[in-house]
Amino acid sequence: MTGAGPAQEAFQEALLEDDPELLYDRAPCGYLSTAPDGTIVKVNQTFLSWTGFRREGLVGRRTFAQLLSVGGRIYHETHYAPMLRMQGSARELALDVVTADGRRLPVLVNAVLERDPHGEPRVVRVALFDATDRREYERELLREKHRAEQSEARARALAQTLQQTLIPPTPPHVPGLDVAGVYRPAGTGEEVGGDFYDVFQVAEDDWVVILGDICGKGVEAAVVTALVRYTVRAVSVQTPDPVEALSRLNEVLIAQGTDRFCTVVLLRLRRTDRGWNATLSVGGHPLPLHLKQGQPAEVVGEPGPLVGAFPGVARTETDLLLSSGEMLLLYTDGVTEGRRGREMYGEHGLLRVVNGHAGPAAELADAVLHDVLEYQEHLARDDIAVVVVRVP
Repeated sequence: MTGAGPAQEAFQEALLEDDPELLYDRAPCGYLSTAPDGTIVKVNQTFLSWTGFRREGLVGRRTFAQLLSVGGRIYHETHYAPMLRMQGSARELALDVVTADGRRLPVLVNAVLERDPHGEPRVVRVALFDATDRREYERELLREKHRAEQSEARARALAQTLQQTLIPPTPPHVPGLDVAGVYRPAGTGEEVGGDFYDVFQVAEDDWVVILGDICGKGVEAAVVTALVRYTVRAVSVQTPDPVEALSRLNEVLIAQGTDRFCTVVLLRLRRTDRGWNATLSVGGHPLPLHLKQGQPAEVVGEPGPLVGAFPGVARTETDLLLSSGEMLLLYTDGVTEGRRGREMYGEHGLLRVVNGHAGPAAELADAVLHDVLEYQEHLARDDIAVVVVRVP
């Protein structure tokens, strides 16, 4: 505190001597007494030492409001003075006193209005506490908050940029197949989600479709999503077996030491004379739906363990032939777990949209997304990703 050392020593001496005048004049806080109109009638030495004013330059010559900064004067008229008149006191008001040399001294102000026996205002007693250190501490907190917000914004922007590279705006053109995908992040879309999908070519008439859901959200989820996507791309070149690909992905995630596991559907598509051979392996993910013309959709595949959670687990795969007009629909749990109050969209909601559909893949993917969002009043509670593979 400005001048706190000498003032504190003088105050301690006054305590020992029990001198009331010194206790007032050398108190470790500033004291002012003003008339009801604000004119200063008494001031202690502590306040004079802090501000550099002379007693004769204040008493009877200046009002308390005249010692404040411009903003403080406005606050004095709009808040401080009305508060005193209505409540008789004011506590811990943060104001700036302009010192004799033009500096600003941050203070906390406590004031009491005393009235005469007839209830008329008689004198205002004001105690001022040097708040320089406190104000600097508050400024530093604001600076830290601002830096943290900037850092968070940069991290979010980085994660969103990363995620945009992980979700193709449109799946690539696959000769002999009709492939479509949709993705919608949860809420307003500001937070980076964990759902992703990818469609890529391994060789001629040999394609891989992967759809998954990373545990959690934010930057870490985006980083793990990138790791999963590029690991699957690399492994799929080395092995044609989806089970082996998921097993290697499982090893990579565990070796990374991350606590982010994921659910995945991995689909390998190879063209033959009879259609497309589809081999799929599932790791903790909702099973795909198989659509044949004129028949109800069927669940295909076998459940498998989460990817990145347990080492050395056994996995299975399912083979099927996709002929003309047949489709596979892959989706994340943001579809079936969509909520309206306590009601869930569920598999029955999905089947209601899917059954009987015979149009292009994009129409089905869009129809599922639209229906789930409409069910949730157009505010997704979780990320939603859908991929449809159709043989024309």
